[in-house]
Amino acid sequence: MLASKFKPFIDFMDLLLDAICVVDVEGRFVFVSAACERIFGYTPQEMLGHPMIELVHPEDRERTLATAEDIISGNPQFGFENRYIRKDGRIVHIRWSARWSEADQVRVAVAHDITERKRSEMMQAALYAISEAANAAEDLLELFSQIHRIVGELLPAANFFVALYDEENDELSFPYFVDELDEHPLPRPLNSGTLSAEVIRSGQALLLTPETRSANREQADSIVGSDSLDWLGVPLKSQKRTIGALVVQTYSGAVRYTEEDKELLQFVSTQIASAISRTQLHARLLYAAGHDPLTGLANRGLFQDRLESMLARVRREHARFALLYIDLDKFKNVNDTYGHAIGDLLLQEVAERLRACVRESDTIARVGGDEFVVLLNTIVLPFHATIVARKIRAALSKVFQLQNQKLFISPSIGVAVYPEDGDDEVELLRRADEDMYSTKKNTG
Repeated sequence: MLASKFKPFIDFMDLLLDAICVVDVEGRFVFVSAACERIFGYTPQEMLGHPMIELVHPEDRERTLATAEDIISGNPQFGFENRYIRKDGRIVHIRWSARWSEADQVRVAVAHDITERKRSEMMQAALYAISEAANAAEDLLELFSQIHRIVGELLPAANFFVALYDEENDELSFPYFVDELDEHPLPRPLNSGTLSAEVIRSGQALLLTPETRSANREQADSIVGSDSLDWLGVPLKSQKRTIGALVVQTYSGAVRYTEEDKELLQFVSTQIASAISRTQLHARLLYAAGHDPLTGLANRGLFQDRLESMLARVRREHARFALLYIDLDKFKNVNDTYGHAIGDLLLQEVAERLRACVRESDTIARVGGDEFVVLLNTIVLPFHATIVARKIRAALSKVFQLQNQKLFISPSIGVAVYPEDGDDEVELLRRADEDMYSTKKNTG
């Protein structure tokens, strides 16, 4: 009925690049011009009688309905923007101008497709946001979380992960993995046959959809975990080297990925790879600055920072902690008899045994050639520190098998407990050092 009323204008409307839509008071399409098929992917016949709101992107529905109510109340809208889901699953950005016809009890609206403009704006904004994230993130996990958020503003990214490849150790790991069906995968070699490994090995982006799987049967057979509907991965290239892959996937037909999405993700992937490389370099420099290169333990500087932080915390909380000072007796004899290479291996094994004796929250530092300190993070009673000291003494007194050499050493361990043995770092270190030398003298 309404179509016949507009019949004199329909041929003219169908020439317009913008779409004309008429929606009744119940929110159903009662007339659409030919341009709707180009913009939304549905034929006019498919749209007529269909609720308008069901085509709107789920995240935009609430404010779209609120705006529709405002229009019905007699307030025309000019330049309202929202997103629609096309028939093929792609997202289109629309700018609307709409008014209410009281006489006909319909909303008449003109839809202008601004997807390309929005895409360009989002890509530029994404590049800036990635650069900012690289400068602001304290570690890789925070950077990956920020990248996930940024990519999610470009395309649907509910299922998103980053795969990184360590060429030296031939290890493909997944430091960031968010998926609605699968659990975090374990590291694996590059030849493990996964899709992300194929992207890294080939250096080429890969889009798998139900329509393209027959042409990519070998890749489709490489899926590990739940079989997604669409799988899109792009290589992360930094300084002409592929360091990993960035992947999004979907299990629902409500979200689909296209060649345009692949191009978009490729566009930002170089910036993402650079951000990851810079953050990795920064992390390596920070680690090197605070750790002993031989044993990987904290160095004197990092230990000092941890001790100061510990003191500030226990003073606030009225808690207790302990400091253990460890010296390896007659270590010089090992170097003189077997050489520095064996001595280095011994120090590395000592570090491993120390790690096995304490908690992850505790700090172990190498502060001299054969001197170590252990910061026990919060203990209940002073004798708990003595128990740990005995455990360390037993562990280090066992035989060391190094390059066909059996070595025995014995540690001297001094213990100081806050606040019983001192209330500042100087006093605690002095008391632990004195206790260590007293132990060495008594066992010497």
